[in-house]
Amino acid sequence: MTTTPAVTVIVIVHDDAARLPRAVASVRDQTHRALEIVISDDHSTDDTPKVAAELAERDRRVRVLRLERNSGGCSAPRNRALDLARAPFVMFLDSDDELPPKAVELLLAAHDEDDVDFTMGAVERVRTDTGARGRWMPSLFDRRRTVHGLAEEPRLLFEPLSTNKLYRREFLDRHALRFPEGLHYEDQLFSAQAYTLARAFRIITEPVYRWYYAPHAPADAATLSNRRHLIANVRDRVEIARRIDAFLAAHGAPAGSPLREEKDHKFLAHDLRLYAGDLPHRDTAWLTDFAAEVVPYVTGLAPAAFDRLGRVDRAVVGLLREGRYVEARRAARGLAHGVGPRRVTTAGGRVYWGGAVPVTEAARRDLDVTAADLTGCPFHAAWFRHEILDVTPGPGATVDLTVRTHDPGGRLPLAPVPARVHLSPAGRRTTVPLRLDPAGRGVHEGHLRLDLAAVALPAYGFRGVRHPVLELAQDGAANTGVLLAPLHFAPFTVPGPGNHRVTVEPEGRDAGRLQIRWEPRGLVGRLLGPVAQRGPVRRAARALLHG
Repeated sequence: MTTTPAVTVIVIVHDDAARLPRAVASVRDQTHRALEIVISDDHSTDDTPKVAAELAERDRRVRVLRLERNSGGCSAPRNRALDLARAPFVMFLDSDDELPPKAVELLLAAHDEDDVDFTMGAVERVRTDTGARGRWMPSLFDRRRTVHGLAEEPRLLFEPLSTNKLYRREFLDRHALRFPEGLHYEDQLFSAQAYTLARAFRIITEPVYRWYYAPHAPADAATLSNRRHLIANVRDRVEIARRIDAFLAAHGAPAGSPLREEKDHKFLAHDLRLYAGDLPHRDTAWLTDFAAEVVPYVTGLAPAAFDRLGRVDRAVVGLLREGRYVEARRAARGLAHGVGPRRVTTAGGRVYWGGAVPVTEAARRDLDVTAADLTGCPFHAAWFRHEILDVTPGPGATVDLTVRTHDPGGRLPLAPVPARVHLSPAGRRTTVPLRLDPAGRGVHEGHLRLDLAAVALPAYGFRGVRHPVLELAQDGAANTGVLLAPLHFAPFTVPGPGNHRVTVEPEGRDAGRLQIRWEPRGLVGRLLGPVAQRGPVRRAARALLHG
């Protein structure tokens, strides 16, 4: 290549020979052609070096850099490639992702619209298991605009990606802006610094990055989101947060400032929430180590940031502060679904989450649920907790459940209570009655036989997962909540309606709801594959069945 490129796209890779060609092809196929591609290999041990060399042979715009030793992260390969980049504009790409065809053209054109230090665009997320597509943080990319400093839009701290942005190389060099090495979550610090240091940056609405993600990948998969079980992962995230705090303080946003409050809220509502959602599946030793890393840090966060949290999120924090790890694990099962506690404790006219009065002032604030008015709020908003004590296969296609309902607000009478369980695959509801009998103070129990062969399905079949819900009614008002299954029980299959295989299993993540999975078999099963329960494929399946 004899001419200086306009844009350098840095593609980082480690042991990803299979997907690297796809990533590089997405850059080679850009509508803007005046670019160079720097493949930065973090000392791969598979065929990546060979594949990278072949890609360079095919296209003179491709250059290859190989680190002498593996760095264990994204920062070093990006930083080394930045030192070699020749273009006045720089963009980053991970080897397992892609750039949409017009990404570089769109971001470069946005630089011509205003005098800015970097431009950024929307991110398209693609599930690797189903192919489903969606937008990352869509509300942040709902309009085209120029932002003059992070203080104008502090909520951008929730968007820490470095890969959907095109930076002026001069801006990065002027501020010596590089990725922190030896730590994960490097994007968070890098992006917070870029947002803060930029005179201005421009946001466009078009997607400029295609992010492939596997939501249920095994724990040993090489992604940070699948390594949250490592305490080192927690430690890195907290250290990055501390560095962001120090950086913001050095640039006019100390503790107590509106910008710092937004950052503190982001840590609580996003970073901490990711780990909290995993707590039901962690043992007490892990929770002890987790709390030792997290609690000292959150103690210094802005009180106003806690005030913006939901009650369940805040209860988890309070229980961690108190070292009540069993209760913290139990409370975390309600994060995504608003599930309440098994019981509450009253003292001094205040009502607290759980079975004991909190010791510290901070925990008392976190665990105070007085404002929820558990005894007087509308019935549809009352807190109940429905736990399945036992799940066993019954005769034929039936499943026997023993359900315990906790009523911390004392809303149910000390008498048998009628209830209903709903299951709705493909939007077709099947309802089974259930009677809950008093089993102690604030506790009711009942038994249910669910006949999965009788569950209504479309004629063309159904492929997917559904979670039964339990409905209580009182004075014409209904209250519906999830059914929490035992976190660990052996999945089993039963014959379903039509040519279906039906599996009963624990959710295995998040709250651990009871999960029922339908898999159609035969020709219809092949038609109703991962990409197809709607549109032309569904119509084809229906036509096949109805001739």
